[in-house]
Amino acid sequence: MDFIPAKESPFFIKIFRLYTKLLFKWRFKTVWLKQEYEPCSQCKTIYYLNHHSWWDGLIPLMLNEYRFRQQARAIMEDKQMKTYSLFQKIGAFSINRDDPRCAVTSLRYAVKSFDRDNASLFIYPEGAITPVGSSMNFEGGLTWLHDKLEDVDFVPISIYMHTIRHSKPELHLHVGRAVRLKDSLSSEEKTAHFEEVLDQMLAELRKTAGFDDSEFEVFLQ
Repeated sequence: MDFIPAKESPFFIKIFRLYTKLLFKWRFKTVWLKQEYEPCSQCKTIYYLNHHSWWDGLIPLMLNEYRFRQQARAIMEDKQMKTYSLFQKIGAFSINRDDPRCAVTSLRYAVKSFDRDNASLFIYPEGAITPVGSSMNFEGGLTWLHDKLEDVDFVPISIYMHTIRHSKPELHLHVGRAVRLKDSLSSEEKTAHFEEVLDQMLAELRKTAGFDDSEFEVFLQ
């Protein structure tokens, strides 16, 4: 499948963000947010997230439009891009995970995207939706980007939804602090560290979500 670039439409983004906000308010009892990272006006950021549900594709739009306000793009599997072509208009571009050469083309496009001011990128480094509770198993793209980009923050975001207190699900989002890696680490060690940080955040989220919201604010209700 041919590479599908991002083709942002500011008008479409304005309309779609309102629709998405209403969709989240309709489908979720509450969306909770713990935010430890706030991008500055000159910051460039890669956000990496766990991927357990269909909703994950809309969470980056909500966070960026109502909190981060950067020039955001997202990497999306080419099969999903073909099915949901509207994501191209909100900044998604495709990656073919089955063909390493095509995948590198997408990653180079991601690097080029950071030529823009206040740029950001959302990436799901597991590459596909995974079962809740499964071990983190990142592909190599996140570390590849880390080695190619300077002065870019790498920020983990954990996502967890539950029905502990209500029949309608609640969604908990935790935006962590920027991850710092030593240059002396091997690629495998860097990937493992990225995994460990997000895995620990998600484990803590599963333990507290629905029981202790003291560190969270209401993002949507």
